[in-house]
Amino acid sequence: MSGLVLLVLALLGSAAFAQDREELERNKRRIEQEITLINQLLRETQTTAETSLNQLVILNNRISTRQSLINNINNEISYINRSITAMERERTALENELKELRDSYARMIYYAHRNRNSYQRMMFIFSSRDFNQAYLRLRYLQQIARHRQVQAEKIQETSEKLHEQIRELEERKVEQEQLLARQNEEMVTLASEQASQTRSVDQLRRREQDLRQQLRDQERAARDLQRAIERVIAEERRKAQEAARADGRPVTGAFSLTPAEQIISDNFAENKGSLPWPLERGVITGRFGEQPHPVLPGITIVNNGIDISTAQGSRARAVFEGTVARVFTIPGGYAVIIRHGEYLSVYANLSEVFVSNGQRVNIREEIGVVATDPREAKTYVHFEVWHRNNKLDPADWIARHR
Repeated sequence: MSGLVLLVLALLGSAAFAQDREELERNKRRIEQEITLINQLLRETQTTAETSLNQLVILNNRISTRQSLINNINNEISYINRSITAMERERTALENELKELRDSYARMIYYAHRNRNSYQRMMFIFSSRDFNQAYLRLRYLQQIARHRQVQAEKIQETSEKLHEQIRELEERKVEQEQLLARQNEEMVTLASEQASQTRSVDQLRRREQDLRQQLRDQERAARDLQRAIERVIAEERRKAQEAARADGRPVTGAFSLTPAEQIISDNFAENKGSLPWPLERGVITGRFGEQPHPVLPGITIVNNGIDISTAQGSRARAVFEGTVARVFTIPGGYAVIIRHGEYLSVYANLSEVFVSNGQRVNIREEIGVVATDPREAKTYVHFEVWHRNNKLDPADWIARHR
């Protein structure tokens, strides 16, 4: 394989490696920031006297996030190992190329030394048949001299490249050692957190009756919230149909949208997977749909949305532009429903609201303060997304990362 081909492959490999490392570094920083927030949430929940279910949920989340960090470090180590292997191959190729260049140069120097007599060179030129042959012989001697110079420069360049390759290889090996040390530290921390998780589960199982009552209260609150949402949906549909009749527009069984509302509805749908989070900082601690209870065996929890835990005093914000369909009270605080054409976004567990019925809101506009449960020191917003009468998984709509 020629030196040029090796150089091109090395450059392409270096660019791909750099891109991979940058992505892994960004992912690692994001995970580390999430762990920092989870640690803050755990400190806030530990102000309560007894172990709470919320503490266990957040601890489970931290364990999962820690495992993601370890997996990310493993990927970094794998990338570095592949890079080291490729660089070792390139170093070997450069060493072979340098040896060939030096051998060739040594032969040229030996030949030049044997024919260094200027009289011989002159006779070589003057013994030509004619002027053209003399000119060609002169050019030949000049080319030999130039070739020796080029070879010397090539040797110098290859030697410098080899030294640079050895230096980068040593740096990669140092990075590898540092990552392996970090991986061991994270594994020790993970084992400690898993032991803490086991202790928390044991403590909570001794309070089974309290947990069952807490679950019944949550289920009752969820039913109340769903009935309220369904009433709002029916009321919004009725108002939209009345407005359509008054404007002379067709009345459909679904929402009868104005052209402006249709644009908002279409834009909301087009932004699936990239909507901003309803909080500036937070971690998802309650998933959509049926989930096993973290402590009670055989018990499932049904969640119509997602729960996002955050720091005390945080403010909820609208995930898209729209109109406030309803502000109402629920056990423990307030809830806000914002209509985006045929879509609704729901924000529950607010201790204070900044918006009112019928108000237009913009994307990321603050709508209220997230409530904190004084018993468990739990601060979270319950977030739902609806399309007409259908509940959707909000995790599919918001951006993967904040």
